[in-house]
Amino acid sequence: MTQSILNDPFKNKGTAFTEQEREQLSLVGILPPAVQTLAEQAEQVYQQYQSKSSALGKRTFLMSIFNENRVLFFKVFSQHVAEFMPIVYDPTIATTVEHYSELFVQPQNAAFLAIDNPNSIEDSLRNAAGDRDIRLLCVTDGEGVLGIGDWGTQGVDITVGKLMVYTAAAGIDPSQVLPVVIDAGTNNESLLNNPLYLGLKQHRVRGKRYDQFIDQFVSAVEKLFPDVYLHFEDFGRSNAANILNRYKDSQLVFNDDIQGTGIIVLAGVLGALNISKQKLTDQTYLCFGAGSAGAGITMRVYNEMIAEGLSPEDAKQHFYMVDKQGLLFTDTPDLTPEQKPFARLRNEFANPDSLTDLLSVVKAVHPTTLVGTSTQPGTFTEAVIKEMAANTERPIIFPISNPTKLMEAGAADLIKWTAGKGLIATGVPSNDVQYHGITYQIGQANNALIYPGLGLGAIASSASVLNDAMISAAAHSLGGIVDPEQAGAAVLPPVTKLNQFSDNVAAAVAQSAVDQKLNQKPIKSVQEAIQKTQWQPAY
Repeated sequence: MTQSILNDPFKNKGTAFTEQEREQLSLVGILPPAVQTLAEQAEQVYQQYQSKSSALGKRTFLMSIFNENRVLFFKVFSQHVAEFMPIVYDPTIATTVEHYSELFVQPQNAAFLAIDNPNSIEDSLRNAAGDRDIRLLCVTDGEGVLGIGDWGTQGVDITVGKLMVYTAAAGIDPSQVLPVVIDAGTNNESLLNNPLYLGLKQHRVRGKRYDQFIDQFVSAVEKLFPDVYLHFEDFGRSNAANILNRYKDSQLVFNDDIQGTGIIVLAGVLGALNISKQKLTDQTYLCFGAGSAGAGITMRVYNEMIAEGLSPEDAKQHFYMVDKQGLLFTDTPDLTPEQKPFARLRNEFANPDSLTDLLSVVKAVHPTTLVGTSTQPGTFTEAVIKEMAANTERPIIFPISNPTKLMEAGAADLIKWTAGKGLIATGVPSNDVQYHGITYQIGQANNALIYPGLGLGAIASSASVLNDAMISAAAHSLGGIVDPEQAGAAVLPPVTKLNQFSDNVAAAVAQSAVDQKLNQKPIKSVQEAIQKTQWQPAY
């Protein structure tokens, strides 16, 4: 007991153990004599944090605190949410994913599942969870990490980071979360040739064997953790939607890349329209980068147009998708099931064969909303943006690819090229933009604004599934936090108000679940259920 409690990040208090506790736990003499309060520890950690010169150095330091003492880590995080978010998560986490094997210190209570050993799934999950009551599980197979691709078992860092944000933003108890990576191999040759790589050194397994492993995994999760909210993260294009569609109608599952990104972009579009006083059903929407994220966003906005009264056929006429081959047509080879509903007929255009790049498509369709998930930096060029701005009064432009080096355009350029008329959100944090005497605040279309509250609401309401009505309620719940009449107003609330809008989202989602009678346990008050579920960093 003496040493084990100091090595248990869920129970360790470090120098905050009182003299009485030190005597009871046989800790006398193995800690410095001073007894600190949590506030004093947090101040000391923040001073040490500030002394680190690089983002990676700061993240490495914070992770050392996370590994030792969860309460202290989340106390400091809660005090500096906006400052820590880009350090703890995106964009800095991209670097730690790429170098995970070289930087490896400890597994951080994650479960590592190897596709070569399906019989060990249950034992692995049980071992990682220990005696903890797991209510939230985040899993990846590392194939589609952020905008940086296939990083195999190193993608586990993403699940650890995601779960940190759930706790910091929405108060999910960190002892009730479980990060998981499914190692199905990797097609990243740099990893396969790296002697330090800690994952399976084999190419990715696909097809029936992969699908069976996923089924076994989900069955094991449901058996071991019957009240769990299962979050799928950064799966590849060929698997992400298939997995979500397989389970979403019968189990409480969520795919952040498909659903989370769609919700936050829809919330941003609604925020932009609140500023411009325009209607969603009047928008012409252009998706640039039609992978799982781009297609998921498109479907979310499409569903919202139907909710606002358009027929499915009429709603589809508002959408265009551009991928690497140009505008997607019904006869484009190898369309995914998610792309097919939005592919266009060639006879709609006088020059369909020339629509092979973004500029030509913008000239042809005159979009009012342009969302980039392409991971192709600089593709929202001055020519593209000026062409768009020439045909709509308040262009909505969201270059949300991340990390920063993969953005389609920077916010300052977009404000300049649209003469201040653009309604902009980026996927990573962007500084305010000064233009002609006005300070333009740039919304961050970061899933962290949505997914923590979404999970909290679903868990607190004991929802059986997460459906479209709950998701739509989440998107609408961010309205009212930003003043749309202010010059240069952002289309989304700032990360500094993360806790406030996580509570808003949770309340909207939980209320929707109760209204639809999807709650599996009786709930008298949604607010009480949420407060009862939330955890505070305190000894």
